[in-house]
Amino acid sequence: MLNSLFGKGKQQVGDVEFWHGHERAGWLMKQGEFIKSWRRRYFVLKQGKIFWFKSDVITPDSIPRGVIEVNKCLSIKGAEDVINKPFAFEISTTENSMYFVADKDKEKEDWINSIGRAIVRHSKSMLDNDQGDYTTSM
Repeated sequence: MLNSLFGKGKQQVGDVEFWHGHERAGWLMKQGEFIKSWRRRYFVLKQGKIFWFKSDVITPDSIPRGVIEVNKCLSIKGAEDVINKPFAFEISTTENSMYFVADKDKEKEDWINSIGRAIVRHSKSMLDNDQGDYTTSM
C-alpha cells in the first residue's frame, strides 16, 4: 500500500540496493525519535548508508523505517555509561545523537568498527571529490 501511495515500486534510497550484498546487517535496539521507547529493528549498512527495518526479510519492495547517511556522522562510540544499558553505542550526526543497543559486546564492537570504517571511507571520498584550491600565495 505504501508503495502505491508514494508511486514507487523498487525502493532504491540514493540508488542503494539495500536488499542484498550489505557490508553489515543485524538486529539492534533503537530508541524512537519522538516516543522514547526502545524498539528492536533490523539494520543494514551499505554504501555509506545505515537503513533500518521492522523485519529481517528485506526485498526490493521493503521500505526502510529510517536512514542515516554515514557522511553526516561525526562520531561513533560506546555509550553504556550514558544510557545505563550494556552493549550500547552512540552515533552523533550533524543534527543529533542516536543510541543503539546490541545483544552482545562483540556485536556492539563489530557495529562500531564497521560504521567507523564507513565514516572514514566516505569522508575520504568526499575529500577526494573536493576540487577546491587551498594553496595561498602571500
